[in-house]
Amino acid sequence: MKKTKYILSGGIAFTEQEDLQKLSDYAKKGWLLDRMVFFGYALKKGKPQELQYSLDFQEHADDEYFLLFKEAGWQHVCSTGNAMHIFSALPGTKPIYSDVETIVDRYKREKHSVGKAALSILVAMVFLLLFDVMSLYGWLPKAVGTITEILVATLTVLLVFPGLPYLAYQRKLKKLSNT
Repeated sequence: MKKTKYILSGGIAFTEQEDLQKLSDYAKKGWLLDRMVFFGYALKKGKPQELQYSLDFQEHADDEYFLLFKEAGWQHVCSTGNAMHIFSALPGTKPIYSDVETIVDRYKREKHSVGKAALSILVAMVFLLLFDVMSLYGWLPKAVGTITEILVATLTVLLVFPGLPYLAYQRKLKKLSNT
């Protein structure tokens, strides 16, 4: 029998609650979250459990951080990138984020984090586009222009990964400010 199952994520910035609910539904069937993987989650076969999952972002989390959650009834399940952490708890455990103010703070932190990455890519793209223009006017060899066009196309694709989450967090913050 298969002991590991992989499921796709809709993207934490876009479908966080849906993903966490999906993980809870799988736990009821005995598929428990083991770790996060590229574009999703790895589940391991275990005993069916009623669990709720929650996500938190904290760069360079220390023992005190994890102890705080443990004392509140949340068990650390896995982390990725030393910044994103998933916890599980029994149904009825007080949510990690229970008021609008803390949710807003969390989304602002995440927006800032992905925004820095998106801005770095945009700055690199601007410089590369300048090199491309310089090669068009003959100030740089044509080969530089060809290389920069390839690099700009690559960076445009890469910009999707921090850029779309940035926009998603911006949208979430706007919705919360209207409530």
